[in-house]
Amino acid sequence: MTGCFSFTASRNWCYRYSFSNAGLKSTTTDLGDGTIMHCWVPKTHKDSKPTLLLLHGIGANAMWQWNDFVSPLTHRFNVYVPDLLFFGDSYTSRPERSESFQAQCVAGLLEAHGVRRTSVVGISYGGFVAYSMAAQFPERVEKVVLCCAGVCLEEKDMDEGMFKVKSVDEAVELLLPQTPHKMRELLQLTFAKPIKVMPTCFLTDYIDVMCTEYRQEKKELIEALHNDRKLSNLPKINQPTLIIWGDRDVVFPMELAHRLKRHLGENAQLVVIKNVGHALNVEKPKEMFKNLKSFLMDPIAPFKQENHNSNGHKMD
Repeated sequence: MTGCFSFTASRNWCYRYSFSNAGLKSTTTDLGDGTIMHCWVPKTHKDSKPTLLLLHGIGANAMWQWNDFVSPLTHRFNVYVPDLLFFGDSYTSRPERSESFQAQCVAGLLEAHGVRRTSVVGISYGGFVAYSMAAQFPERVEKVVLCCAGVCLEEKDMDEGMFKVKSVDEAVELLLPQTPHKMRELLQLTFAKPIKVMPTCFLTDYIDVMCTEYRQEKKELIEALHNDRKLSNLPKINQPTLIIWGDRDVVFPMELAHRLKRHLGENAQLVVIKNVGHALNVEKPKEMFKNLKSFLMDPIAPFKQENHNSNGHKMD
């Protein structure tokens, strides 16, 4: 679509304006060893405010996934929104692809900006990185929110039929779509109520702008999440943790939410949002924000060992 109007590029520009209007500015930081991290940071960091880190999932850059949240959150927090490696303007020439390495890079980015302590919210893949940050740098992470993040998955889960896809290669073809047909499949997979009519030209444009660069590297990120993964190797984080899940998520089914709650025990609270799929930040942003606000802005208190839906009712 070279030379034609790009809906995706236009939307990207609108998001940049929105982030700037919320009090954030675009920065790039050289971490050395060929690693560059892009991040939206406060135009003025206020020591009177707590700090909040927002980590995106697989898909478009950070702006597309956090646009509905930055404006209300910047009123109460110093908000930092990085592009993870191989998304947006972040990249590395190093060979590491683990969420552990991503977490180390994000920690280095925050350190470069003088941030000593933060709470962190991670959506899907960003939740893997958030969890790893909390495990590796416990003194620097205060609270953790994990949204539809299957950090408790095991390699054997795919062989045992937990997921819609039957192999990692099939997952890659869906999560990194290269055709309008695959893009529609991805929307069907991630939304409880996907848009039924989506012009092919819009899908092609989105793929051209968002899904072609660093595809091999993103494929390796997905493979690294799955290969040799065992629950017994997952450290137990001790920070107060909120787990938010969509009850119709088929990317990371609800079993993984309950598994994570059992793994973390009394330090974790599980909130299940009804009638929403994996993309709960897009389908139910108001309900997601309500739970973020309650958890992040209230004083730290012991959790009741119960699971609740988004209305506060106990889940069986």
